[in-house]
Amino acid sequence: MFFRVLFLAFLACSCSNKIDGNWQQHVSYTMVIDVDAEDRSYSGTQELVYTNNSPDTISRVFYHLYFNAFKPGSEMQLRASELNDDNRKISKKILSLEKKDFGDVRVLELLQDGVFLDLKDQETILEATLKTPLLPGEKTTLSMRFEVDVPKQVRRAGKDSEDGIDFSMAQWYPKLCEYDGEGWHANAYLGREFFGVWGDFDVTINIDKDYTVAGSGYLQNPENIGHGYAELKKPYESDKISWHFLAPNVHDFSWAADTEYVHDIVDVPGGPKMHFFYKEDDKYSENWKIVQPYSVMFMQYFIENIGPYPYKQYSVILAGDGGMEYAMCTFIGGVRDFNSLAGVISHEIAHTWFQFLLATNESKHAWMDEGFTSYISDNAENVILKKGLPLSNRRAYADYFNFVRTGNEEPLTTHADRFSSSRGYGMSSYDKGSIFLSQLGYVIGEKTLSEVLKKYYSDYVFSHPNPEDFIRVAEKVSGQELDWYLMDWGQTTKTIDYAVNDFVKSESINCDSVTVHMSRKGEMAIPNDVEVEFVSGLVKQYHIPLLMSRGHKPLDSSVTLLEPWSWAKKNYSFEICVDGDDVVGVTVDPLNKSADTDQSNNSI
Repeated sequence: MFFRVLFLAFLACSCSNKIDGNWQQHVSYTMVIDVDAEDRSYSGTQELVYTNNSPDTISRVFYHLYFNAFKPGSEMQLRASELNDDNRKISKKILSLEKKDFGDVRVLELLQDGVFLDLKDQETILEATLKTPLLPGEKTTLSMRFEVDVPKQVRRAGKDSEDGIDFSMAQWYPKLCEYDGEGWHANAYLGREFFGVWGDFDVTINIDKDYTVAGSGYLQNPENIGHGYAELKKPYESDKISWHFLAPNVHDFSWAADTEYVHDIVDVPGGPKMHFFYKEDDKYSENWKIVQPYSVMFMQYFIENIGPYPYKQYSVILAGDGGMEYAMCTFIGGVRDFNSLAGVISHEIAHTWFQFLLATNESKHAWMDEGFTSYISDNAENVILKKGLPLSNRRAYADYFNFVRTGNEEPLTTHADRFSSSRGYGMSSYDKGSIFLSQLGYVIGEKTLSEVLKKYYSDYVFSHPNPEDFIRVAEKVSGQELDWYLMDWGQTTKTIDYAVNDFVKSESINCDSVTVHMSRKGEMAIPNDVEVEFVSGLVKQYHIPLLMSRGHKPLDSSVTLLEPWSWAKKNYSFEICVDGDDVVGVTVDPLNKSADTDQSNNSI
């Protein structure tokens, strides 16, 4: 009952949550597939009810056909071959595939309300012109028959993974592209990110009875299935069984299947049931058992620090490669020690909030997906795994500093497919995106940042927020103007560098004093904390606001607020009374929370 009430409350929130008049499309999928486990292929039907909530008339639709990327000569293979890094490995893997291991999605027919449509196949995108344009506020039913040859797993999804998982089925069906205020997002698949339409999924998978199926959605017939979901009521009557799943209010559906899965279920107190699917093999079983209570704690941490988890289950599945987030589940690949397994599970569970429930267009804003997730999962691991780090994401700062020195940094606003290297994509999306939040905490205060994350979630859950949506939440909660922060950190590669030049004795009418001289050497400005140490051992704290923020973070009573520093002025000085106690040192940003690229001049 708790989850029903919670879900209905969030559903109501999502329907009314049209911040500043935003709208979003809605889909309702009903799919039935029949799997040929031996051939690693399947055929299926799809009925899709598409609701046009936009103010525009829709005259054509587009579908993603992701598996078509997994063959030689595809756009993904060609793009990967051009990059001077690990992406070339993907290109080589695709080029080495035998024909029987190519991915192939064939749409046999598509009808709109019973009328056949003309189709234009563009490799990983299918275009169809509607016979009857879809008017604002109207619905139409798109009915499809399709066949799929599952590719050998090269990247994220496919057959016969390196861990021996038969089916890792992500982005496995013809998936309607998103249409929003920017128009269609019919991007060819080049191996990076995804974007989907919010809706409901009704999926039936007919597969050999020896297979255990894991993934998105709630199993509707567990007593007819068994396999760890429930006690089997009666023996199977045929060699295949039908797994029937419902996944409400999601923007994707994924599943995995194998004949050797072990299935454990653990309850999260006051939260969902967590399902774990892995192999009963010494390489996996010990750590997959040990990590389960930690996974529960990660889930609880994110619920407490971001917002409620609105579904009643979550699955951690040995499938795919690396780690990848999906609806109500994650695929985790590889033989891992405990720390590696716990770290990737923490990161992927966190993606439930930052990418799934807060469903940014990760192709355009990957840093809001990977960066925000890295920030919050690093915090969770620091607490739950007792790492004891003073700054949870310190490694992100180190990676950022190292990459800046190469001169190859690209702005966060770079499209995920357009980065010149995988390292550039990773640094920007994961590291600089993580620093965006931790450094914002330096600007507006840690407690304020915590309030911002919760407010951002409550305002935009079940929607597609963008960077401007987030920064407006931060402005409203903090009372500061922060567009400068989004622009300079997100849209440029300008760097931060502040220096303490000197401090000199000076004469004041009221006291013996010292004047501290500072300068901004980097092109990006930021408010700063300053620490002054005296010969007596006394340490005093000061804060210099940034004028264009039109405010400052909450300060402890022991911190002295100084005059704001304007962006156009490169130099700044302030005077302090010393009362006979000589100053021996001055440090800007003593806790190193800003991404100051030259910390050698931060102290004197």
